[in-house]
Amino acid sequence: MSADPARAVLTVFRSRLRADAGEEYAGWAQRMLELAQRMPGFVDFKQFQSDDGERVSVITFESAATQRAWREDPDHCAAQRLGREQFYESYDIQVAEIVRRHTFTR
Repeated sequence: MSADPARAVLTVFRSRLRADAGEEYAGWAQRMLELAQRMPGFVDFKQFQSDDGERVSVITFESAATQRAWREDPDHCAAQRLGREQFYESYDIQVAEIVRRHTFTR
């Protein structure tokens, strides 16, 4: 992570896939993860799914500038359009700057 991990930018992407999203979605999702991981400033990605089918992805970048570069990447923009047209029933994106961080490891 950057020299000041408390200034990182966190994107929380909550989504529900359409019933017919299928294997094409999985391929696009994998390609977008690989692209994000190669972006300067990428820190990490985690994904979770609730029992009711909602999916939550948490993506961290080192700064607002590196997160913005990801948001504006042409391949990512194309995938976003395709997601709205073919894959997602709904989604909600929240982007926040981390202002404080506490960790504990045993």
